[in-house]
Amino acid sequence: MGFFNLATERKAGFRLTLIACLVAVIVLGMGVFTRLADAGLGCPDWPGCYGHILWPNEDHEVVAANEAYPDMPVEHDKTWPEMVHRYLATSLGLFTIAIAAMALRRRRTDPNQPVKLPLFLLGFIILQGMFGMWTVTLKLWPQVVTAHLLGGFTTISLLWLLCLRLNNHRWRLQPAQKSLLTSLRPLAVLSLLVVIGQIALGGWTTSNYADIACPDFPICQGSWMPPMDFANGFNVFQHIGPNYLGGQLDNAARVAIHFSHRVGAIITTVVLLLLIFRLRALATAPARRLATAILVVLIAQILLGISNVVFGFPIAVAVTHNLVGALLLLTMVTLNYLLLTAKVQQGSVRI
Repeated sequence: MGFFNLATERKAGFRLTLIACLVAVIVLGMGVFTRLADAGLGCPDWPGCYGHILWPNEDHEVVAANEAYPDMPVEHDKTWPEMVHRYLATSLGLFTIAIAAMALRRRRTDPNQPVKLPLFLLGFIILQGMFGMWTVTLKLWPQVVTAHLLGGFTTISLLWLLCLRLNNHRWRLQPAQKSLLTSLRPLAVLSLLVVIGQIALGGWTTSNYADIACPDFPICQGSWMPPMDFANGFNVFQHIGPNYLGGQLDNAARVAIHFSHRVGAIITTVVLLLLIFRLRALATAPARRLATAILVVLIAQILLGISNVVFGFPIAVAVTHNLVGALLLLTMVTLNYLLLTAKVQQGSVRI
């Protein structure tokens, strides 16, 4: 007894959406690199850079830019990451326009062609672009930076969900399996929410420059329970106005944020291990494969998180940590989609 994947014809737009999903991953990685390289304000204006389509290169252009922004002089190692990130994000917007247009056109002949999700994606990308602007104009206000990062993860998740729908695969179950998979749905939803919460904690950690607040592992600043200020660390009503480049919080507040992210990692690990155990208990090949994939990604994410601390937060490791976090989120989206759309197969099935 088992269940299998039912392969049916893919719907229009699958390949385009898959490419857009890959582009979204690149945009997220470039955005994380820009943030970690302290290049979030590499261009103090928007949408240009010191009034240029790209960035000032010639000596006279740099002089004029420095005169226009005396408090934020041109730094070439910070201007290009910011503008490359902006143009990559713009290309992603063009992809979503094409996806929405294709969905609307195909809907005329195929009533099952998804339309609401592509249109929602297009609207969300526009909102994400606004958050990108506010990130600059509000001078890296942590609330906006965190929301912008979460928007990037959300964009990838929505594109991947659309890929799953357009790919048109379902789990078809033997009747005996249905109750087992149905019982997994609450735990799968909880796991998805826990992963989202942990990503949000990670975003809040980086936007408040709390990455290096605990430079040792497994303890923090030589103690299992260092002095922490949770009230200020999680004060979402920080004033708008200061330049938040480098952060405004004191050490105790940053430690509270970093410490919470570590605790969140433990909670996430426990919940996902329980989910993996429940999936493998089904003793069916598709469930075991997905459980193994979740376990591999989870282990990689844990090791990357530890490596961040042990090796002094190198940018390459930190960017990879974010990308693997996105991959972990996509495994949760995949599992929840498969559980939600699973159908009972009538009659006997040869596996």
